[in-house]
Amino acid sequence: MSCGSCGSSSSGLPKGCKNNGACGVDTGCGKLPVFDWLSNMRLPNGQLAFNCVEVRFKNDRKQYYINSHNLPLGIGDVVAVEAQSGHDIGVVTLTGELVRIQMKKRKLTENSEEVKKIYRKANEKDIETWQAFRAKEQETKMRARRIAVNLGLEMKITDVEYQGDGTKAIFYYTAEGRVDFRELIKQYAAAFSVRIEMKQIGYRQEAAKVGGIGSCGRELCCSTWLTDFRSVNTAAARYQQLSINPQKLAGQCGKLKCCLNYELDSYLDALDEFPSMETTFETEKGTAGCMKIDVFKKEMWFAYTDGGFNWYKFSLDQIKDYIAISKKGGKTATLEDLEKDNIVEVKNDFVDVIEENSLERFERKNRNRNKSRNRQDKQKQKPNTNLKSNNNRPERNQKTEKAGDNKEKQNRPNRNRRTEKPKNENRKTEQKNKPVNKQQNPTKKQPKNQNQETKPNPNKPSSSKPNPNKQNQSRQPRNKKRNNRDNPNKDEN
Repeated sequence: MSCGSCGSSSSGLPKGCKNNGACGVDTGCGKLPVFDWLSNMRLPNGQLAFNCVEVRFKNDRKQYYINSHNLPLGIGDVVAVEAQSGHDIGVVTLTGELVRIQMKKRKLTENSEEVKKIYRKANEKDIETWQAFRAKEQETKMRARRIAVNLGLEMKITDVEYQGDGTKAIFYYTAEGRVDFRELIKQYAAAFSVRIEMKQIGYRQEAAKVGGIGSCGRELCCSTWLTDFRSVNTAAARYQQLSINPQKLAGQCGKLKCCLNYELDSYLDALDEFPSMETTFETEKGTAGCMKIDVFKKEMWFAYTDGGFNWYKFSLDQIKDYIAISKKGGKTATLEDLEKDNIVEVKNDFVDVIEENSLERFERKNRNRNKSRNRQDKQKQKPNTNLKSNNNRPERNQKTEKAGDNKEKQNRPNRNRRTEKPKNENRKTEQKNKPVNKQQNPTKKQPKNQNQETKPNPNKPSSSKPNPNKQNQSRQPRNKKRNNRDNPNKDEN
């Protein structure tokens, strides 16, 4: 259940009421919800309904008021109530006989001074002013923190709450000692133009107002259902065999977790059956002392007091027998021999064939095993294929026939070669028509000179890069020919 503004939007995403735990319905959207299990029950004849109601304000602040005007009130109604100066706006969270029970716990009656009156149901103007001042609370808190820092006060402003009519503001702060905030109040009154009230709270109350998520993954108990804060000692952790680690035992408030007290009584009842942690018994090797206790399994660990590093596990009944023997003046066997008698092979009735619950099913070991199995299967299948191929082999006569056919094919003229012959003839004619240099003799093969460049073959890809020096050397004979054309007299001389 939640209020109307906490529903989902048209896109399906949650809108959020943005009231920070102060929305109209108290059945899951706000803090410290209460279920009225007497709402559907009728009162006996002649008995009137209880005339007081419970009203909740911002966060976890709740108070009780008299419905003197007999207004028809229900859970979720916004009402204007009496305050020290002016009026305040709150939400009704509980009505009927359950209010009487809650008031008895707090030792309140209808005629006590703390129980004030309800004026009326809040109208639209009251709700508009109330929401306008609620929107200013975050900005006011940040400005108040800056003023406190400038004055050099060792305090922290944790929350600010405006009254419903906006004439008063309550500043909640935390501090380790007493704080002289007389100058602070003067600056607050000048900055915010309202009546100022300062309230010091503890670190647990601060966590309850701010809220958050604990190490268990759930919302903080102090901000959802816990109302009274009992003292928590480190003895609660020792009784539950927890390590004294302040980082793990401390909550969001910096103090010990309140949940350490939840199961403390059950642990104390279970520890009545166990001997104390300081009990010892004599063995043939020396005295043995208790090191650890497991309450759930009813087991105890013992080790030698004279520098023994190994712990030995025994059941509760065995330890009682050993202690009784040592009280009579006898000695038991060594801890090593006593532990050997306790070793029992446990047979698992259930076998996980599919290995769905094993954590090692995705490791490489199983993969390597599967690979080796696949290889073995393939090797087994190979001889079967060879047998099939042997059966399908042709006889020797067939091989000789194929060999004769291949020889006939080689002796046959190739049509493609006939077509290629004219191409070769054309190449020869082209080579004859090319002019031959005087320096080169076409009949004799000249040795390759370093200065002479070999012509690249266009069909073969060139692997090496061109050398610029060689290119210049190849261009020299061409230049000589050009000079001979220009000056023909040089040749005659």
